[in-house]
Amino acid sequence: MKKYIKFFFLLLQTICLAQTNSSFTNNNNFFIEVIITAKATKTPIKNAEVAVNGKNFYYSEINGFYKVNASINDELIVSHPDFETVFYTIKSNEEIRIEVENFPEKNAAKSKNLPQTDVYLQHLDSAKFYKTKNIEKSLAFVEKAIQTDKTKKRNATSYKTLADIYLFWKQYDLAVYNYKLSNQIAANTATEILIAKAQFLLKDYANSKVSYLAVLDKKLTQINKIIVLEGLGDIGFKTKNYNYAKANYNKAFSLAKKHKINPKITDISSKLATVFSAEGNIDLAKNQFNNTLNFAAKESKNRVLQEEEKVADFLNTNKEYDKEIALRKQSLLKTNKKKVSEAAINLEDSITTQKINYKIGNAYLLKEQYKEAIPYFEKSISAAEKSKDIVIEKDATKKISEVFENLGAYDKALENYQKYVTLVDSLYIRKEQEIHQVKRFSKKIADNQNRIASLEKDRAILETNQKLSEANKLNQKKIIGALITVVSLLILFSWFMYRNNKKQKLTNNLLALKSMRSQMNPHFIFNALNSVNSFIATNDERNANRYLSEFSVLMRAVLENSDEDFIPLTKEIELLELYVKLEHNRFKNKFNYTINVEETIALEKFEIPPMLLQPYIENAIWHGLRYRKEIGNLEISIQQKDTETLLISITDDGIGRAKSLALKTNNQLKQKSKGMSTIKKRIAILNDMYKDRIKVNVTNLLDNGEGTKITLLLKSK
Repeated sequence: MKKYIKFFFLLLQTICLAQTNSSFTNNNNFFIEVIITAKATKTPIKNAEVAVNGKNFYYSEINGFYKVNASINDELIVSHPDFETVFYTIKSNEEIRIEVENFPEKNAAKSKNLPQTDVYLQHLDSAKFYKTKNIEKSLAFVEKAIQTDKTKKRNATSYKTLADIYLFWKQYDLAVYNYKLSNQIAANTATEILIAKAQFLLKDYANSKVSYLAVLDKKLTQINKIIVLEGLGDIGFKTKNYNYAKANYNKAFSLAKKHKINPKITDISSKLATVFSAEGNIDLAKNQFNNTLNFAAKESKNRVLQEEEKVADFLNTNKEYDKEIALRKQSLLKTNKKKVSEAAINLEDSITTQKINYKIGNAYLLKEQYKEAIPYFEKSISAAEKSKDIVIEKDATKKISEVFENLGAYDKALENYQKYVTLVDSLYIRKEQEIHQVKRFSKKIADNQNRIASLEKDRAILETNQKLSEANKLNQKKIIGALITVVSLLILFSWFMYRNNKKQKLTNNLLALKSMRSQMNPHFIFNALNSVNSFIATNDERNANRYLSEFSVLMRAVLENSDEDFIPLTKEIELLELYVKLEHNRFKNKFNYTINVEETIALEKFEIPPMLLQPYIENAIWHGLRYRKEIGNLEISIQQKDTETLLISITDDGIGRAKSLALKTNNQLKQKSKGMSTIKKRIAILNDMYKDRIKVNVTNLLDNGEGTKITLLLKSK
C-alpha cells in the first residue's frame, strides 16, 4: 500500500525565532529538530535514514528526535524501507515534523523505552552497525533480513545494504552486482548513482560513464547532481581527458557554491587543483590549492590537514622543498594536538606524525641538508614503532642509513641498515600472513554471497511456482522469461566470481613475488657483508673501504629495482658487472672472468627480472670456483638466438655440483635448496603472469661432472 507523508512546520514564538535567526546569521550551520512519527498512533519512527549533504544523522533516545546539523538551502533526505523517500530544502531553523500515513503499527515504537518490534528492521540495523567492524556478522544479518521479509521494497533495500557492505570492503564486483539487483527489484536513482560509483572504483570507466550520464538525464536533487558531475570529472581525470574533467568539475563546483554545500566545495576545488597539476599548469594549481586550503578551514581541522598533505606533496613534486618543509611543520603541530590515539587510526589512510616527520626528513635529504634530516627520521621511527607502523619504520630506517652514509658515519649507517634488513624480514612475514588472510577472507565472502544468491534464486523459483499455479498460456511465457532471467543472473554471477578469482590470483602472485624479492635481498646483502668482514679480519682496511663503497653503489641500484617485476636488460648487465667485480676483488687467486655481450643485440627490446642471474653467478663462484686449486674461469655470455629471444649462458669450470654437494654441511644443503627453490618459484610465477618469457636449464660442463653451465632463454617484452 502506498504511504503518504504529510509535513507540519511548527512556528516558534517570535522572540525565540528572532534570537535563533540572529544566531545563524553569524554562523552558517545550525541544528534542526526532525521528528518522524506514524500519523495514526503518534509513535516515533526511530530507524529512518536522515541525511544532509551525504552525512547521516541518527535518532536520539534522550531528545526524542533526530538532531540534524545543516544550513540554509541544504537538502534534507529522509528514507525508510516502508515509505517513499522525502526530499526537502531547508529554508530556516524551524522544527520539521513528518507524519507518515498507513505506517505499519508493528514498525513504530510504542514508547521511547521500548525497542523496535519489527525483526526485519532489527536485522537491517544490525547489518549497518557491523558494516565497518565485522563483515561476517554484517553479511549474516543481511541474509537474515532477506529471509525475514521478501516484499519488493524491502528486498531491494536488503540488496542495496548488501552492496553497501561490499563497497566498503572493496569488493567492487559484488557491489556492482548487488546494486544492479536491488535496482532491478525496485528502481531508485540513488542506487543507480551507486552503481556508477562502484563501476568507477572497479576501474570500469566506460560503463561508469554510461551509468552517470543515464542518471544525469533524470530529475535529481542538487547534492546528487553535484555527485554525478563530480563522478564524470573523476572519470575524465582517470582517463587523462583533462578538458572533460575540468568541464564537469567546474559545473559541480558552481552548483556547490550556489547552494553553499561546503564539503563539496572543498572536494571539487582540490580535484581541480590536481587536474591543473597533472596538466603542468603549476601556477593555476598553486592558486587552486590555496583556495582549497581556505575552503577546508571553514570545515574542520582534519580537513585542513588532508588538504595540506596534498599541497605538500605537490610542492615536493615541483622540488619546492623549503615551502614543503614549512607546510609540513605546520601540519605536524596540528597533528600533535589531535586527541585521537594514533594506535587506533587506519595507518594506511590517515595523516600521522610518523608520516609527516618522515616526509620532512626526506625533503631535507633531497636538499642534502643531512644533519637537519636526522631528528625528523628519528622521530618518525620512534612514532612508527609505538603505533606498529612497520612500513614507515622500515622506510625511515633506510633513509637515515643513507643520511649517515652521506655524512661519512659508516658505523651508524651500517647499524641502521642492519635494522632495515630486520624490518624487511618482519614485513615479509607479515605479508605472508596477509596472503593467507586474503585467501580466507575471499573464501568467506564467496560462501556468504553464494548463500545469499541462493536465497534470491529460491525467491524467484517461489514466484515462478505461484504463477504456474494460476497458469495459462500467457503466464507460462512469463515463467519461461523469469527462468531465463534467473539463469542469466546465475551466469552473470558466475562470471563475476571468475573475474574476482582471477584478480585474486594476480594479487596473490604480486604479493608472492614481493615476498620472494624481500627474502632474496637480505641473503645477498649478508653474503656481501661477509666479504667486507673478511677484509677487516685480514686488516686490509683499504680494500675493505673500497669494497664497502662499491658495495653501497650496488646496493642502492638493487634496492631501487627491488619493487619491479622486470627491469631493462642494460641495467641488469651493469649490476652483474659490478657484482662480479666485487667478488673477483675478494677471490682474485681463484678465478678470472669475462662478460661478453653480442654487439648486434638491440638491448632496449629486452627486460629481465632484477637479481635473476646473480644467484646463479654466486653459486658458480662460492660453490664451484672457490674450491679449485688452480685459477678457474667464469664466463657470462649474452647472444641473439633469434629476433625475439636472447640466449644468456653462465659457464664455470669449478669442481662441479656433485663435488660441491659432498663438501656441504646439512645446514648449507638446506639453505641452498631453499634458495634454488625460491628462484624456481619466482620464474614459475613470472612465466604464469607474462606468458613464459623465461626458460632456465642447468647442466654439467664436462662429462666427468666438473664445471657447470646455466643457459637462460629470455623473450623480448
